[in-house]
Amino acid sequence: MIMVLYIILALVLAFIIYVVISFRKLKNTPAKETNPKIVNLDDENFNSTTKSNIALVDFWADWCAPCKMMNPILNELANEVDENVKICKLNVDTQQKLAMKFGVRSIPTLIILKNGKEVSRFVGVKPKHYLLTQMSLIK
Repeated sequence: MIMVLYIILALVLAFIIYVVISFRKLKNTPAKETNPKIVNLDDENFNSTTKSNIALVDFWADWCAPCKMMNPILNELANEVDENVKICKLNVDTQQKLAMKFGVRSIPTLIILKNGKEVSRFVGVKPKHYLLTQMSLIK
C-alpha cells in the first residue's frame, strides 16, 4: 500500500515538474512574427480602423503566455477572412486607456466590433474555426 502511494506521489511530482518546465519555455518564447495583414491599434488609428465593417481586436501583452498562443491563430485567420474583416491587435500595456474603455480585465480578450460597436467578446485562447464561426454569425 505504501509503495502505491510512493508511485502516485512520484507521478504527481513528475507531472508538476513537467508543467513548470513547459510554462517556463512558453513564457520565454518570443512572439512569432505578426502577419502583415494584422493591424496594430493605438489611440490614433483605433476609431478609423474599427468604424466600418467588422474588426476582431485582440487585447494582448508581451508577457502573456496565452497571448503568444493566440498569435499563430490570428496570423492564419488574417489570411482567411475577406477584405471586409480586419484582424487587429492592441497591446494593453502600451494602450491602457483603450483597454480600460473596453473593460478588459483578462488577456487575451478578443472583441468583435461591427461599425465600431462591440457585438461579441471572448476571453482566453480560442481556436480559429470558433472565431470564423462567430464572425460569420455577425455578417
